[in-house]
Amino acid sequence: MPALAMNETLAVTRLGQRGDGVAETADGPVFVPFALPGESVRVVRDGDRGQLVEILAPAASRIAAICPLFTRCGGCVAQHMDAALYAGWKRGQVETALSRAGLATELAPLLDAHGEGRRRVTFHARRGEDGQMRVGFMAARSHDLVEVEQCPVLAPGLVRAPAVAQHLANRLRGSAKPLDIQVTTSQAGLDVDIRGHGPAGGALRRALTEAAERLDLARLALHGEIIVERRAPFHLMGAASVVPPPGGFLQATVAGEEALSALVLAALPKARRVADLFAGCGTFTLRLAQRMQVAAFESDKAAVQGLLRAAHRAQGLKPVTAEARDLFRRPLLEHEFAGLDAVVLDPPRAGAEAQIRRLAAAKVQRVVYVSCDPASFARDAGLLVAGGYRLERVTPVDQFRYSAHVELVGVFVRGGRAG
Repeated sequence: MPALAMNETLAVTRLGQRGDGVAETADGPVFVPFALPGESVRVVRDGDRGQLVEILAPAASRIAAICPLFTRCGGCVAQHMDAALYAGWKRGQVETALSRAGLATELAPLLDAHGEGRRRVTFHARRGEDGQMRVGFMAARSHDLVEVEQCPVLAPGLVRAPAVAQHLANRLRGSAKPLDIQVTTSQAGLDVDIRGHGPAGGALRRALTEAAERLDLARLALHGEIIVERRAPFHLMGAASVVPPPGGFLQATVAGEEALSALVLAALPKARRVADLFAGCGTFTLRLAQRMQVAAFESDKAAVQGLLRAAHRAQGLKPVTAEARDLFRRPLLEHEFAGLDAVVLDPPRAGAEAQIRRLAAAKVQRVVYVSCDPASFARDAGLLVAGGYRLERVTPVDQFRYSAHVELVGVFVRGGRAG
């Protein structure tokens, strides 16, 4: 590793996957956070990392950040990029992953799905040496806490979230462990789930119940256990009204959920019977069921129960079944896909390699794969293509604005025929 060098001048030529500017040197690439292609920068360099000291020649693509905490808070990495550079960088992540896997397909432009902003946020809370609770986000590549009073990427329904998190942290100041306070905006108000504290005794439960009343929370849970539910924190999914379990998976933005769902539905114009794998609480299932019969599979039993309750209450849906099943340990086998026109799946970041291997050997005509990680998608897509599918098209979707994350919807057709 090269020795530490002070005030080294570098020329940035491209953006890395995390949004860092990349400068090519004799020692290999050096990654400089918050630097842009075309810029000459002065850095403090340590190996392949460079800490930005000064921008000697700013790029035309550099714009002013919308948040005063940008570069300190670890949540955003791209507020300094103009729209063209930003969209090209995010779409390029998908393009690179497909290219590395040897996959050629139609790649659509990046679809903006930020909408009103993110509907869920997690605050970290720690007790300081003075005994006071500090609440905020983690700093970039650090365990330091950045206190936050407001966040411009959050939906309007979360404007109170920092104050709510601080109030709850104060009630829990006896905790010696760091806390995670997740706040979600729902149709009925704020839904809060606290992690890290441990079980609550009677006195604490009463204190948290009083706090929920004072803060007008819809629901307050501790480690997924509901302390008090004053109003059911429901979300609209197509014709259904869903109450997810505390901390249960939701798409990051309402606009993102709608955009992903629209892409999934558009890819299944003729399907009558489908399976929805990694279905969560019904993001796609309940919309698909307005047009077709759906068999949903999800490992989270509470999410499955919420999905089924929503399906039973909704009017005009086609038949919906749902099973709690760990598709990593017990993927659907080839014969279980018999009679299906299509499969929809939305796995976690690691992808679904075990399930994809079974699906690749099945005879389902069409597969719609929703992914939050281009690399794991490309790996799984390669398995499907090797099994006789054609990757028809991929659409990148951006609902984590200013972050390095990008999602996508890939459409596969067996043998290249329409389904």
